[in-house]
Amino acid sequence: MTQTPAPRTDEEIRPYLQWLGLPGLIDLHVHFMPQNVLDKVWAFFDGVGERGTVPPWTITYRTPEDERVATLHRMGVSAYTTLNYAHRPGMADWLNDYSARFAADHPEAIHSGTFYPEPGVEAQVAGCLEAGVRIFKVHVQVGGFTPLDPLLGPAWALLEESGTPVVIHCGNGPTRGEHTGPGPIRELLARHPRLVLVIAHAGLPEYVQFAALAREYPGVHLDTTMVGTSYMEQSFPLPEGYPRILAGLADKVVLGTDFPNIPYPYAHQLQVLADWGLGDGWMRQVLWENPRRLLGD
Repeated sequence: MTQTPAPRTDEEIRPYLQWLGLPGLIDLHVHFMPQNVLDKVWAFFDGVGERGTVPPWTITYRTPEDERVATLHRMGVSAYTTLNYAHRPGMADWLNDYSARFAADHPEAIHSGTFYPEPGVEAQVAGCLEAGVRIFKVHVQVGGFTPLDPLLGPAWALLEESGTPVVIHCGNGPTRGEHTGPGPIRELLARHPRLVLVIAHAGLPEYVQFAALAREYPGVHLDTTMVGTSYMEQSFPLPEGYPRILAGLADKVVLGTDFPNIPYPYAHQLQVLADWGLGDGWMRQVLWENPRRLLGD
């Protein structure tokens, strides 16, 4: 099994991709947000250490929007999402307007959308699909809602029918929510078994339980966001043998990073994945082939 040496710095990412024979990489967990929203997100992370739930969190890429776009391009990220997530009624429409404008202005951006359990959500999701949204994000913990909310039923049905992927933050980490954990997602999939769900952070800390859902349901995928990184291992270490589980789910794992809101260099996530020693073929699937397939390219 061929294993190309992992990139250790951001400058080494493009040469690494060339060695793998990839034209770039596709990152399905990147955030570009209206500045007032991003400022609040950054303020939250700035206070993480003081709250004591996880270690201090220093944002590595706290730069202006145009500089962040240039950084991704320089590293060889050829397609990336702009994941916004509504956490109260009335937010989704203007967040979706921002994401649509961003995608129109940046060819490498994947047109992303969000939704929230509120009256009119079915029409909202239908409008996004008609407008060309290719991927959605919902955040069960921050939004404080259950994915089983009856208001969401018709929207989930639309998404199941269209096959459009939804990146869903639903695990109990880094903070447990009222409706987080694998239980509600298992029930959601029982109702909509063909949903294409991308489990953010691979569902940490319930890594094994969410991997089981990926084995069981054809549309369930796991994103690698912060999984196995030096930061996350301090609070939510991987269970023994977990890379072997992901080796058996080679077609169900997609790259995610949480750029720009990460407390280490971008290359560190790629280094972690490569250092598992699952081979260049597995890395090609995760960095390019699987996300490209999910997006219908």
